[in-house]
Amino acid sequence: MKRKKTVSQLTKAEEEIMHIIWQIQPCLVRDIIDKLGDPDIPHSTVSSVVRILEKKGFLDHKAYGKTHEYFPIISKEEYAQQGVKSLVEKYFSGSPKKLVSFLVKSEDLNLKELNDLLKAIDDNAKK
Repeated sequence: MKRKKTVSQLTKAEEEIMHIIWQIQPCLVRDIIDKLGDPDIPHSTVSSVVRILEKKGFLDHKAYGKTHEYFPIISKEEYAQQGVKSLVEKYFSGSPKKLVSFLVKSEDLNLKELNDLLKAIDDNAKK
């Protein structure tokens, strides 16, 4: 039986960097800084966040001398799935049905969007 791994929550800064890494993987710290688009962000700050992400189990690296190339070991989908599960548990009493009801009421979904959502839920239930 495959065990589900629990994914820890990320801070806003960690999540911003993870989104970049998911997008450009594998990458160096300087690649992340380039993508951030703010040349004033110190290399040491980004490097510290990347090392934290590695300790949390989101990243691993390959070393080439003093240079480290980072790559994700938790996919964006795995992180999103854990986030949605947490959201459902915290705010909707563990009921996906209550979440869907909330989305329908608050997002004013059109019939096609609602049908697509119901189809996705049905397809997932069949798996």
